[in-house]
Order: sequence, then structure tokens, then C-alpha cells
Amino acid sequence: MCEANAYLLTDGGETLVMESVDDVSPEGDGLKLVNIFGEQKFLRAAIHSLSLVEHKVFLKELNH
Repeated sequence: MCEANAYLLTDGGETLVMESVDDVSPEGDGLKLVNIFGEQKFLRAAIHSLSLVEHKVFLKELNH
């Protein structure tokens, strides 16, 4: 299994936004996340960094 968990970075640390993410794709002014169960979420965010060993995707919210 190669899915990862997605976290939104904030001043207070990191917040889990979706588990078992299988696909991250650009859509409009943000990102669409899809997990292995077919659940989808749209965030006005950009990829900040990836931790492939820890299976984590770190996202940073975009300014309005």
C-alpha cells in the first residue's frame, strides 16, 4: 500500500485532513484529495512537502 495521510500545516502544528490518500491533483485554485475509499475533499491549498518514508503529505493553505 502506498497511500499517505494528508496534513494541513498551521501555526499550531499540523492537522490531519484526510487518511489513506491515494490521489492528489490540482483542481481550480486548490487541490482535490481522494482516498482509497473514494471519499473526496477539495482544499484551497498547495503541497508544502512530502515525507515518503512516513507516508505523509503536508499542505499549506493558500491566501485568499
